[in-house]
Amino acid sequence: MEVFILEIVLGSKRITLEDLINVTRRGYKVKISDEAYEKIDKARALVDKYVDEARVSYGITTGFGKFAEVSISKEQTGELQRNIVMSHACSVGNPMPIDIARGVVFLRAVNLAKGHSGARRIVVEKLVELLNKDVTPWIPEKGSVGSSGDLSPLAHMSLVLIGLGKAYYKGELLEAKEALERAGIEPIPALSSKEGLALTNGTQALTSTGAHVLYDAINLSKHLDIAASLTMEGLHGIVDAYDPRISEVRGHLGQINTAKNMRNILAGSKNVTKQGVERVQDSYVLRCIPQIHGASKDTLEYVKQKVEIELNAVTDNPLIFVETDEVISGGNFHGQPMALPFDFLGVALAEMANVSERRIEKMVNPAINHGLPAFLVEKGGLNSGFMIVQYSAAALVSENKVLAHPASVDSIPTSANQEDHVSMGSIAAKKSKDILENVRKVIGMELITACQAIDLKGAKDKLSPATKVVYDEVRKVIPYVAEDRPMYIDIHAAEEIVRNNKLVEDVEKAIGQLEF
Repeated sequence: MEVFILEIVLGSKRITLEDLINVTRRGYKVKISDEAYEKIDKARALVDKYVDEARVSYGITTGFGKFAEVSISKEQTGELQRNIVMSHACSVGNPMPIDIARGVVFLRAVNLAKGHSGARRIVVEKLVELLNKDVTPWIPEKGSVGSSGDLSPLAHMSLVLIGLGKAYYKGELLEAKEALERAGIEPIPALSSKEGLALTNGTQALTSTGAHVLYDAINLSKHLDIAASLTMEGLHGIVDAYDPRISEVRGHLGQINTAKNMRNILAGSKNVTKQGVERVQDSYVLRCIPQIHGASKDTLEYVKQKVEIELNAVTDNPLIFVETDEVISGGNFHGQPMALPFDFLGVALAEMANVSERRIEKMVNPAINHGLPAFLVEKGGLNSGFMIVQYSAAALVSENKVLAHPASVDSIPTSANQEDHVSMGSIAAKKSKDILENVRKVIGMELITACQAIDLKGAKDKLSPATKVVYDEVRKVIPYVAEDRPMYIDIHAAEEIVRNNKLVEDVEKAIGQLEF
């Protein structure tokens, strides 16, 4: 029987967002190509030449940051590189999730394999070995200002390569030395010139964080369309607004794709209506679904373009250019090109929850829910039903509004004002992750609220094939609310349904690929 090894080869292809997720979540192996080895070796040879000739070159024969004017002897270059790793490991807070931390390792290997960093091949090989043998550095989330790169998080990653710090082995948190021993990995005996800087100077921590959020946000945008379709079923929404001609005369792809999703998901429904049958038009949160959801989709597409550039970028300093025998100090470590997109990502996500919460309110409010009982419960007064579900959703979207304030408009000088403008891109990425978690919860709340509305309308036998699949999946674990019960159990169960992506998979099996 032929065995297929799923792997990503560094140096032979452009890395995509899907490649990153394949390595960090799906266990794909990583391999270094001969082409990458050749580039790595040539760059390393130039670094050695600079050291042997005692040429003044930032980070190779000098200190770092404000210490750039301090010369370092050939005998001290190894100690210098070890010191940068140890001294810069100053991050605090909760640890990065394992998938994001694996992404940091992977992207650093991608960076070094480009042959512009000057690290020896053993350094890249050890990063790859960590990935392939399921050793993941323990990296606290906070401590980077996004320039000069993610110095502190990357220092935590780098500690593991020399047997220091902490690491997970097969999910168990250990001292790095023990994790390496269990995995059969020898630490790097000693870092050489330029290598500590090559490992710690770059944007891989903020990029891995934001890229994972982006991947999940793309799937979440499909859940948003699915949840909205269930709400349409429960409120007998008017489908005329999703006519393709409306979107085509405006021209935004996200709007066009959302309208198509809504038409396909609702095809065959006997609950939805046409304009003038039950009412002339719907309020915006139903009528403008293509425009609102679509704008977030367009934003995600923009961010995806920027992320896939950065996944393949060389972001340390100085950079080695073998062809001209030059080592040039620049600023590719600056996180600004990703800080702004990740702030935009957070705004797009926050808007997804905003519109979802407004649909929850529309369903529970007897003044605007087209004949449904107040708070979607029988014997109202004795029972509160979905009253506080909407409260909880309102709390989450209000928190998102605070979190959506851009981090990138801030800057605090560091390193004695040598680094006098920083990006705060790491904060932008982390905020987007926090917003994503809230959005997932709100969409879960819309799902259970819509299912309750469908039951109260007696509409479950008139659902479209796609919404019937979704309704049945929700009802497998979350029953109809006939009288009050602890609703947090239902809310947490709904969040898990969204998290495991089963609804999207089931809908796509029923009607084909949903558009993004």
